[in-house]
Amino acid sequence: MATSYPLPEGFSELDVFSLGSCLLVEGLLGIFLNSVTIVAFLKVRELRTPSNFLVFSLAMADIGISMNATIAAFSSFLRYWPYGSEGCQTHGFHGFLTALASIHFIAAIAWDRYHQYCTRTKLQWSTAITLAVLVWIFTAFWAAMPLIGWGEYDYEPLRTCCTLDISKGDRNYISYLIPMSILTWGFRCLSSCPLTNLSHKGLRRPETPDLMPALP
Repeated sequence: MATSYPLPEGFSELDVFSLGSCLLVEGLLGIFLNSVTIVAFLKVRELRTPSNFLVFSLAMADIGISMNATIAAFSSFLRYWPYGSEGCQTHGFHGFLTALASIHFIAAIAWDRYHQYCTRTKLQWSTAITLAVLVWIFTAFWAAMPLIGWGEYDYEPLRTCCTLDISKGDRNYISYLIPMSILTWGFRCLSSCPLTNLSHKGLRRPETPDLMPALP
């Protein structure tokens, strides 16, 4: 029989219920809105473009985050995690995978917008599919590592959901977090650096009219 654990110091029953309510609203709303995006991409022929494929991939990642939040919401209402240790590992892996994928697809979309408006060339299907595959492989690798002992998934303080355990801060955790953070930051930097260059060069006009002429 599942055990209802005592609440951590500083939390009340109302806090847990409020958290569960927020997660439920966020989860259901996210599932609905991202489902609209996915269905629109699949049903409307004009929307099935390489650029929109990245948006479709982002919606797939975000709907996974919403499903993860919905599970955590029901656990908050129960005030305990009813799915056992294996369920905790699965929940942590799924949440971390979809969150990392969402971050990287946002970066990929930013790069595509820069590429399209600065070079005046459209994204090709081969490039879009390659980007999507690389993002899922990259994020799946880092999300899977805690399952085999590099890093760890564990309960959050309320014990109603599971995520990457950041409470230990031991050598195992540090050796996992640092390379993951550097590579994740590097991936995003590859997309943000061209955008910074665009803001300084691509959008700068050679001559700017003087809108406030000096008074005689």
